[in-house]
Amino acid sequence: MLGEELVRVHEGSRIVPRFSERYPGLTSEQGYAAARELHAHRLAQGWKPAGRKIGFTNRTLWQRYGVHEPMWGMVYDRTLVHASGNHATLSLEGLAQPRIEPEIAVKLARAPRSSDAAELLACIEWFAHAVEIVQCHHPDWKVGIADCCADNGLHGRLVVGSPVSTLDAARLPSVEIELFKRERRVDRGVGENVLGSPLLSLGYLVDLLAKQPQAPALRAGEIITTGVLTDAHAVAPGETWHTEISGLPLDGLAIEFR
Repeated sequence: MLGEELVRVHEGSRIVPRFSERYPGLTSEQGYAAARELHAHRLAQGWKPAGRKIGFTNRTLWQRYGVHEPMWGMVYDRTLVHASGNHATLSLEGLAQPRIEPEIAVKLARAPRSSDAAELLACIEWFAHAVEIVQCHHPDWKVGIADCCADNGLHGRLVVGSPVSTLDAARLPSVEIELFKRERRVDRGVGENVLGSPLLSLGYLVDLLAKQPQAPALRAGEIITTGVLTDAHAVAPGETWHTEISGLPLDGLAIEFR
């Protein structure tokens, strides 16, 4: 039942009462099972998997949102945008209560066999700065972990900037990202916010998927975005946002919303 509702909610960009309030006892495992029904529907409609998003890796946000563990969702060819010259114009049509999240993403050259740091680095083809646009189908962004797992990790869109093939992974925890709305700085965050490092966030996903044998396995070519370094901020058509990065050889992103 929940899986069927997810399809209707996403196709209509509807705001509905929390799933966990209407499906008593809803667990994360049941949420992921419902998300797999949405995934199957999308595959049948011609969508192609492009990667994963890891959410709620930023521990500084757990208390305020009431979600105290990370979760994941699928990224698709229809939700992935490669920024040209680190600039993108993005339509928010079809997204529910969209918010912007600056992150660090990686592309896998092969699937990691473990969450060991050396193994993870050996599997990464490139690193990039990314901006995820998340969405929430529940009023006022009030969610629980099971709601997030069911709702494809709250994924909306993923904008990926210019990649670099190598960087000093030891600097990932200290990378700083500043987020601007027009010329006003709205927020700043550091890599350490996401489970200590974006690399450790990737390792968390590897371990989590190992506990979910029914989930699609990681594949070579997937783009993985590792979680927001700042807070998530509401965006609307007509706005322009940009990021600035220090501490790593990555360029910021500029996004115009329509």
